[in-house]
Amino acid sequence: MKFKKLGNTNIDVSLICLGTMTWGEQNTEQEAHEQLDYAIEQGINFIDTAEMYPVPPKAKTQGLTEQYIGNWLTKRGQRDDLIIASKVAGPGNGITYLRNGPRLNKEHIQQAIEGSLQRLQTDYLDLYQLHWPDRSTNFFGQLGYKANPEETITPLFDTIRAMNELVQQGKIRHWGFSNETPWGVMKALSICEQNGFVQPVSIQNPYNLVNRTYEVGLAEVSHRENIGLLAYSPMAFGALSGKYLDDTPADARLTLFDRFTRYANTETVRAIRAYVTIAHDFGLSPAQMSLAFVNQQSFVDSNIIGATSMVQLKENIASVDLTLGEDVLKAIEAVHKSQPNPAP
Repeated sequence: MKFKKLGNTNIDVSLICLGTMTWGEQNTEQEAHEQLDYAIEQGINFIDTAEMYPVPPKAKTQGLTEQYIGNWLTKRGQRDDLIIASKVAGPGNGITYLRNGPRLNKEHIQQAIEGSLQRLQTDYLDLYQLHWPDRSTNFFGQLGYKANPEETITPLFDTIRAMNELVQQGKIRHWGFSNETPWGVMKALSICEQNGFVQPVSIQNPYNLVNRTYEVGLAEVSHRENIGLLAYSPMAFGALSGKYLDDTPADARLTLFDRFTRYANTETVRAIRAYVTIAHDFGLSPAQMSLAFVNQQSFVDSNIIGATSMVQLKENIASVDLTLGEDVLKAIEAVHKSQPNPAP
């Protein structure tokens, strides 16, 4: 396994991070524990989850993912050997079962962290992330920003102060963003500098061959401010493996859940077919090529993989040993230029 520093911290995180959002929906607790055991054997020390998981979010399954991890941590021991990350949910449709509609204010953040710590059966989190902003902005597939003068938001200052208090209380070691924009990150850094608050160390946003929008503004922020990307959806929900091109697997995410249709539009399918062809031309696994591309980006601190089967998990983790040559990268870039970001 390869390791990188988490942002400006002294924490070494595995380049491959184990994502967990299917546990409790598509994966049983036994399967989750099997994945955890194998991942740790392969040198992974970084596990990412969220209070909202599994996905799609439902009241009856909310928190199961953290619960599965907590049971495994208690059984395994050696908590301090691992880097555990979770997230607090922001406001959104369909999740009013969380605190009667979650917000990113002090009261909600304190409630959320206590719930996560209890389910995870730990006294602290290594990284606690704001799952998405408490304001209208362009995330979750929306490229263009549209102002909403009627919205009610939690001031970013209040959110950051609450996260700072969690660090002071010893409940979290560091905090970071998820699904955030360049404005949000830079504004937060300014607030932290002006008020002596602990700065964010990471940002968890989507990044893959069919969604490289992170490169437009946030990659420079990562580089200049030392806030690394924790890349999620590096295989576009499995679509970059090519398994949906000529078939529709009955138990796969894009088949089961229609909320992820951006990975099935005509432009995305065309681009994926081109990337799969490149992989085959160079004798590579499409899945491993897609993951290796993410692994090689200088602004990526860790690549969050997810798998519903052990076969997928083993192939995904093995991508850490693949380095793409210049010929492959040039072919990838040619497709990107002809069909840029079809699935933001």
